[in-house]
Amino acid sequence: MSTKQDGDWGEALVEKYLSERGCRIVEREWRCRFGEIDLIAEKDGVLLFVEVKLRTNLQYGAPREYVTAKKQEKLRAAALLYLSERELDVPARFDVAEVYTDVRHSAGKTRIRYIANAF
Repeated sequence: MSTKQDGDWGEALVEKYLSERGCRIVEREWRCRFGEIDLIAEKDGVLLFVEVKLRTNLQYGAPREYVTAKKQEKLRAAALLYLSERELDVPARFDVAEVYTDVRHSAGKTRIRYIANAF
């Protein structure tokens, strides 16, 4: 599987995870000049900007460690643009979904660690 296919698989898994917990998916892979927001969801009037990180090993660190200060800055800018373009004035937060799996994406070896208000 390619990196893009892995990422799409992880995002679909997190989308299902969020839906099962009462979230409504608003956007998938929303792109703008600042970058991409993997998932935008809504729950109880709060907009969730979700960064999904998939890893098959921890050789280079935990997935959340890849949401660097620079990446956070880009996500904030993209989120502000999203809210502005839609003239939304709602509470929002930034979450990180870590997807741990093996190279075959085996169901028994896949888990999600969801970090609300990650930054």
